[in-house]
Amino acid sequence: MINKTVKNAREAVADIPSNCMLMMGGFGLTGIPENCISALLERDITGLTIVSNNAGVDDFGIGLLLKKRMVKKMISSYVGENAEFERQLLSGELEVDLIPQGTLAERVRAGGAGIPAFYTPAGVGTEVAEGKESREFYGKMYLLESWLKADFSIIKAWKGDTAGNLIFKGTARNFNPMMAAAGKICIAEVEELVEAGELNPNEIHTPGIYVQRIFQGKDYEKRIEQRTVSK
Repeated sequence: MINKTVKNAREAVADIPSNCMLMMGGFGLTGIPENCISALLERDITGLTIVSNNAGVDDFGIGLLLKKRMVKKMISSYVGENAEFERQLLSGELEVDLIPQGTLAERVRAGGAGIPAFYTPAGVGTEVAEGKESREFYGKMYLLESWLKADFSIIKAWKGDTAGNLIFKGTARNFNPMMAAAGKICIAEVEELVEAGELNPNEIHTPGIYVQRIFQGKDYEKRIEQRTVSK
């Protein structure tokens, strides 16, 4: 069985060039590839297009890449926690495609499944529909949306093996698995890395066929955007 492990995050992202398209897994700040983001910050690259559910916060996650002016365009659905993102958007420094969250998820899933386009009712009658083909099905209007694919998918899982099989935990499953399939090269960082064959096949969420590089991460902060506790 092929061993897909690399030494660390630096090695995993070493060949990511400027002006490429990246998918970044995670839901809010949950399940984001913290180690790979830190390694990218050490690279002298710019012009990145990033597909992500969110834009991180000012001092964590994708927000750090934005702060360093490494990102040319964001394709996202939720960006409300990042003041630097807002500043760059309003000043014209950053291109942004805001997409309904379900549509974003399905466009990524379609890219991994090899489905070039699909119809959805989300966005009909809004600015989202501008310039897009619409069609009526069973008395209801739908928009034609296209797939999303990337040069690299950078994701984070709870547990993985040396063959690239992955298990996610909680809301980290919202975008990470589908992004794994939609990137030409998928880089996975995991909290625990085991030998191939040690994972229960019935518990695997992403088969290793979708993963090209895997390594065990470290020092995860696992921040929460808005912490709410009972009084």
